[in-house]
Amino acid sequence: MFHQLLSNRSWIAAGFIFVLFIGTACLILEENPVTGNRRALGFTWEQELQIGRESDEQIIAEFGMYDDPVVADYVNTLSKNILQHSHMRREGTSQQFLDTPFTFRVLDSDVVNAFALPGGFVYVTRGLMTHLNNEAQLAVVIGHEIAHVAARHASQRVFTQQAGSLLLIGGAVLGQELFGMSADNILNIGGTAAQLLFLSYSREAERESDRLGVEYAAMEGYNASEAAEFFRSLRRLSERSSQVLPNHLSSHPDPGDREASMHSLSEIWRDRGFPQTIIREQEYMSIIDGMTVGENPRNGFMQNSVYYHPELKFQYPVPSGWRLVNQPTQVVAFEENQRAVSIFRFAQGATNAREAVEQFINQDGISVINSSRRDVNGIRGHRAIGTATGSDGTNLKFMVQGLEYEGNIFRFLNYSSENDYGSFESSFNLIANGFNRLDDPEILNIQPVRIQVVAAPRTGRFESFLPAEMPLGMTKDAFAIMNQLELNDFVTIGQLLKLPVQ
Repeated sequence: MFHQLLSNRSWIAAGFIFVLFIGTACLILEENPVTGNRRALGFTWEQELQIGRESDEQIIAEFGMYDDPVVADYVNTLSKNILQHSHMRREGTSQQFLDTPFTFRVLDSDVVNAFALPGGFVYVTRGLMTHLNNEAQLAVVIGHEIAHVAARHASQRVFTQQAGSLLLIGGAVLGQELFGMSADNILNIGGTAAQLLFLSYSREAERESDRLGVEYAAMEGYNASEAAEFFRSLRRLSERSSQVLPNHLSSHPDPGDREASMHSLSEIWRDRGFPQTIIREQEYMSIIDGMTVGENPRNGFMQNSVYYHPELKFQYPVPSGWRLVNQPTQVVAFEENQRAVSIFRFAQGATNAREAVEQFINQDGISVINSSRRDVNGIRGHRAIGTATGSDGTNLKFMVQGLEYEGNIFRFLNYSSENDYGSFESSFNLIANGFNRLDDPEILNIQPVRIQVVAAPRTGRFESFLPAEMPLGMTKDAFAIMNQLELNDFVTIGQLLKLPVQ
């Protein structure tokens, strides 16, 4: 699995579907397309197909696909060419595998990630694409993910994983508004499951996918050794984000080890008669020219203790010192010591503010103190105060506010322990009462940072080509990594560079 989890944005998990099958995961002898042998697996191939289809729908709903048909067509065409060399399409492969359609998607996420679901669903993020420098590197990444599907690594994982870990995945996913006072638990609803799912592939499975990814790319003619530079970027990203794990603690081989292995694996296929001449830097750079980089402020951002959403045209204040995490399905704010939580989201299925509140307070275990209409800044609303027991047994008190705005129904859920509620009531009122229309034209028209691919007009150090003042949220180091360069590396005339523009 190629991935670098560098964002607090929630990753809804394929693990959600895996949990549905826990009761049926048992000893199943099924064919492995890579070896042709039968082995013990957690799921039948039909179950894997179902897992992929159902999980794909959730992933699309969670992230959305990157809105550029040229990029989508490019990735799809390249991926299908690589697929033809995989064990899913070779002579002698069982018909059920030959007939399995593959789906390749580009997700609108700044996380540097690529992953595959059982049954033929492969995803790359725009974050990953901005960190690649040529088509050969992308070919190896795609080959790696196809290999996970072909080798049925997810089904192998389910068979060998202990039930307790699977239940942990399920517990991390179920319930989008699960009461609890741990920031890690709330922020990683979905994200925890994805990390457990992806990180729990064995090192042997990851090495097998590396080997097969190189094989598939090399057979299409790509210079697979180019992928070494991408692994160097992954290592630098890990170091920069302080998320380095000792090699023995991670199921993934160390990026430095994988960097070296790309060269040796590539040489094996050269010796077997595959010259690997294709790199296609120019073609690849033209595809990612103009691609969004970093988080897209159009999807919401915080500035000076105010959260703004330009697309939905609203804003609301966040108490000073609170941490805010802008997730695809919710905006979560925490008091610095995690004693108070505010969750803002669409009230799915509700047709008005009162229904948005009643959806929540009508759940089992909720005791309502009061419930009444409560408009906010001329926006029709409804509010309830009540108590409940948290997931960890804590007695909690909450304020839930429904709002009708611009054709959407929203809901705030603000809560703390019952003992602390009095201390945070003013903060909860600040948030809920501060929801308002956004009419600042500068914020309404804010645009994301994008990549501009340029041919260096002169020689010089890479840093000299970057703007003196980087766009908001961007750093020079980040763009050096994105270019697979160091800031002091010497750039020659005509060398293609990825630079920020906003």
